[in-house]
Amino acid sequence: MRQTPLRLQVPEPPARPGSPSDFSYLHLQPAGAAPRPDPLASVDELLPLSQGLIRVLDDQGHAQGEWATHTAVEPLLSGLKTMMLIRSFDARMFHAQRQKKLTFYIQSYGEEAISTAQTMMLDKGDMQFPSYRQLGILLAQDMPIADLMCQLYSNSCDPLKGRQLPALYSFKDFGFYSISGNLATRFLIGVGWAMASAIKGDTKIAASWIGDGATAEGDFQTALTFAQVYNAPVILNVVNNQWAISTFQAIAGGAGNTFAARGAGSGIASLRVDGNDFLACLSASAWAAERARQNGGPTLIEWVTYRAGPHSSSDDPSKYRPTDEWQHFPLGCPIERLKNYLIQQGQWSESEHKDYQQQVDQQVLDAQKKAESIGGSMEQAHRQHAQAMFDDVYFEKPWHLLQQEQQFKEAL
Repeated sequence: MRQTPLRLQVPEPPARPGSPSDFSYLHLQPAGAAPRPDPLASVDELLPLSQGLIRVLDDQGHAQGEWATHTAVEPLLSGLKTMMLIRSFDARMFHAQRQKKLTFYIQSYGEEAISTAQTMMLDKGDMQFPSYRQLGILLAQDMPIADLMCQLYSNSCDPLKGRQLPALYSFKDFGFYSISGNLATRFLIGVGWAMASAIKGDTKIAASWIGDGATAEGDFQTALTFAQVYNAPVILNVVNNQWAISTFQAIAGGAGNTFAARGAGSGIASLRVDGNDFLACLSASAWAAERARQNGGPTLIEWVTYRAGPHSSSDDPSKYRPTDEWQHFPLGCPIERLKNYLIQQGQWSESEHKDYQQQVDQQVLDAQKKAESIGGSMEQAHRQHAQAMFDDVYFEKPWHLLQQEQQFKEAL
């Protein structure tokens, strides 16, 4: 009997540089088509939501369906202004990196809606365990942007004293756990924190964030197991922006099934949501938060979005994907979609949008001038932090550290 030779499957993106963009693999669903079950529904009832796509805004900018639960104007205007601030902040800081004013930067470009909307649906005291592109967690809580810039510049007002890579923030007062380059750990730590909250009988929940690439890590599956077994009050966010550092999401297993299906397969309530639809982001986040607070357990949300810019300031996406792919992404731009919806509702206008954009750009510029006036050049800031590198390492400095510190001072 003749045997067929085995072949190894190596996933490839549907488009490479120089070829037309192709998003046919996304399996989209019309706005309003997804049902909205009770937040405490059984996992079995929720299975279709891990395969479809929760959308509220249709292509004409109208709100549709059962998930159109957050249409009040003031929160939407607040969300729009926060997203505009994020994009302006990102653009100026990315440019500052190119001017060699800071060493590294990561943008949230194209993904502003997700973290902004979810933060608006959480309570003070809830804890978030972010990955790289959740600047909305801080700006939705009115974090002073000059303080963020001080961390980026590693100047004398950097609360982390130059010990973290720029854009890897940590702000306890804002429920923002320190970012780590080992992204899959966000799920493990978030699940553990949520379990501790339940053990104490507290009322606070956790939200963890990773990208599609990190779902290929073992920590991801371990976190799902613990979340399901112990019914942890946590929202597990998988931001599927189609690309890891330079590898297409199919390399992490996104071609044959959805990332939300992995949560469903672990017995966890799982939603697949249009991450560029601000109204859908609000509604899905509120649903998951209610489920967690009512002891319904964890929810995994796959946010379908697109990384519009490079992975980081060290990346050149033109090497691995079509340069105009962002313009062809079928779910559009989150800022434009929300702006158009508010204009249709008579609550915003093109002139107001233009005027507010100028205000935001000036606000960011003023904050940059303030941050740059504090610590001098990056080289000077690093020299200042070098003198403090012996602090905050041990509760009591051991003899060898004291000796090294003295040697350092004598060498200055």
